[in-house]
Amino acid sequence: MRRRASLVLLALAVFCAAMAPTLRWYAFPRLAKIPANQYQDTVLEARPATLLNYSTLKAEKVDKITIIQTLKGNVEESRRIERDAGRDVVVWDALAYVTGPDGKMVSKVPERYVFDAHTQDPVHATGESVDGDPVRREGIEFKFPFLTEKRDYQYFDAQTRTAAPIHYKGTRTFRGMEVYYFEQTIPWTKVPMPKAMPVKGITPKILADSGLTRWYTTKRMFWVEPVTGAPVNGEEIHKEELRNAKKLMGQDTLTVFAGHVKMREDYLESIGAMVSSNRLMVLMLVSYVPWSLTVLALVLLSLALWLEARSRRPRPEPPAAPAPTPVSAPV
Repeated sequence: MRRRASLVLLALAVFCAAMAPTLRWYAFPRLAKIPANQYQDTVLEARPATLLNYSTLKAEKVDKITIIQTLKGNVEESRRIERDAGRDVVVWDALAYVTGPDGKMVSKVPERYVFDAHTQDPVHATGESVDGDPVRREGIEFKFPFLTEKRDYQYFDAQTRTAAPIHYKGTRTFRGMEVYYFEQTIPWTKVPMPKAMPVKGITPKILADSGLTRWYTTKRMFWVEPVTGAPVNGEEIHKEELRNAKKLMGQDTLTVFAGHVKMREDYLESIGAMVSSNRLMVLMLVSYVPWSLTVLALVLLSLALWLEARSRRPRPEPPAAPAPTPVSAPV
């Protein structure tokens, strides 16, 4: 009976030992993925800010500028690209919609971002674009990889249409959560005019024909939860200028927009709650369950060896029967 029990325990130990690395190295890359139908919107604000008044052609201080960042999963495009790519792909149709203090549109820049559902690496496919212009992304955008490392990454900048290093600056605590802090600075760079202009009748071509050029710089900051790779906070110190504007606007350089853009408080709370729940699911796959299975395998193996040793121990021989006492015949 002991021999049979030890074989059962040994089989269970082998099963647990095999399942631990399987969950970490096989199941995790296949289960931890961005859903193709994800929808997310985030509101950021710059309070106060500087904004160009197109009616007076002067930069003015305003109470706030609002940026609504929308990410919408395009399931049909994901399936189309997956057939050729041979892997799970996510297509995000993104929109950065900027409004002034009066609620009127300042600019809107659409994007199509195609990436691997697990690694977040860009997948190059027809339709990849920024503001209608085809691009070939290098590096990540919007989200960092699962199990983010303490190192620099290439991060795509939609304004310049190029990737540049975003630097790991240390581990910090943000609202009780351990995060990695990343920082990227884009120096003054000439960038395309947005196709949607805030003044009716003014087009990018009219501005380009006048000799105007648009320049941009930003300091981009992310606080990233490393298990999920999701930013729990993001900020930018952002500035845009129109240059060579003297002929049209009376002075050579005009500030179009300047401000410290921060995520709105209610969105900080909702994103933090969402990241916390997703973090637990990822940890179950990469840490909690594999380590529990490893410990259980060692316990079961120890029990199996103990029972086997007991079954092989020689049984003690029964004590010898006492010699019969001789009986004397009566005299």
